[in-house]
Amino acid sequence: MISNNETPVNEFSPALWEQIESHLKLACKSSTVPRIAAFDADGTLWDHDAGETFFDWQIKNCGFKDLPADPWAHYHALKNPDPRIAYVWLAQISHGVKLEQMREWADKCFAQQKNWPVFESQKRLFAILRSMDFEIFIVTASIKWAVEPVAKLLGIDNDHVIGITTEIIDGKIGSKPVHPITWRQGKADGILHRTGGVRPILASGNTYGDTALLETATHVALAVSTQDKPNGLFIEEQKLREEANGRGWLSHQFRKL
Repeated sequence: MISNNETPVNEFSPALWEQIESHLKLACKSSTVPRIAAFDADGTLWDHDAGETFFDWQIKNCGFKDLPADPWAHYHALKNPDPRIAYVWLAQISHGVKLEQMREWADKCFAQQKNWPVFESQKRLFAILRSMDFEIFIVTASIKWAVEPVAKLLGIDNDHVIGITTEIIDGKIGSKPVHPITWRQGKADGILHRTGGVRPILASGNTYGDTALLETATHVALAVSTQDKPNGLFIEEQKLREEANGRGWLSHQFRKL
């Protein structure tokens, strides 16, 4: 798990629900643009990393012959200077694989993941947004194909998952990355590219790297966090919470410090 612990999840409070719903009703009353919401994936909608889970499954099950001797060490070495290089590489390792096969692998991988830890509050928020005729997108720095099966748990189809991909040539995965690369500013660029420049009414993320995505929100920017111990993404989540406090954004800790 991203949180690396079994601490019980703290769901949205009644006060937070009141704020969210009040802002959404105001937005729907005053805005004439399409109703759009955008969410980061890992750590925002669920307490796990879909991209890395699928990478680990591919190493063990897909018989790739050209991977480095230590794929994880190679991935982390690429990630150190520029995470975008590492995230694109997770797509590039499937160069030459049919897209249909890739999606079958992803479905099989996540069918084996029992009780995927989706946050109940986010499920409820999705239901509220749908009741208000919102179009919901997931914007992730994981490879798109890894997130698609998990997105289905929230009723999100493949077309509404925006993530890292490489070009598709004759139905097969290529090596050239497709821009924008959805990391940091690329997440904001990705959702605006997909909507033709229409900003989401609501946007939610869990790390400082999601700041640009939250800045696109016209009415509700929701910063969440999953970690309650100083490891993993703890610092990045703390930085986003501080940013949210300074800007008057809504925030929630799924695990109290």
